[in-house]
Amino acid sequence: QVQLVESGGGLVQAGGSLRLSCAASGSISSINAMGWYRQAPGKQRELVAKSTRGGNTDYQDSVKGRFTIATDNANNTVYLLMNSLKPEDTAVYYCNADYFHGTLLMGSYGQGTQVTVSS
Repeated sequence: QVQLVESGGGLVQAGGSLRLSCAASGSISSINAMGWYRQAPGKQRELVAKSTRGGNTDYQDSVKGRFTIATDNANNTVYLLMNSLKPEDTAVYYCNADYFHGTLLMGSYGQGTQVTVSS
């Protein structure tokens, strides 16, 4: 299994920046991709950004050009660099890892970190 611990959320004014961090532990070698999801009150959890082991990245359209996902493989850490934050970015952000358990692709989430953007 893979365990994930996020940090770095907080309160920021619109236009500001935050950096989220996620440290992975456990079956690191089985990880196929890592990413970030978010869930705002009353809404479904949605993908924000994802980075695969092969180096491909994918972003939600609303964050393209503002957010960057970066991985530090030496320290088993993934970051989400968030610039030009908007009030609609307010949500609980969850780190995610897709990993293989045998031949099954499993998903693991961290406990979440709150990001609040004030207008």
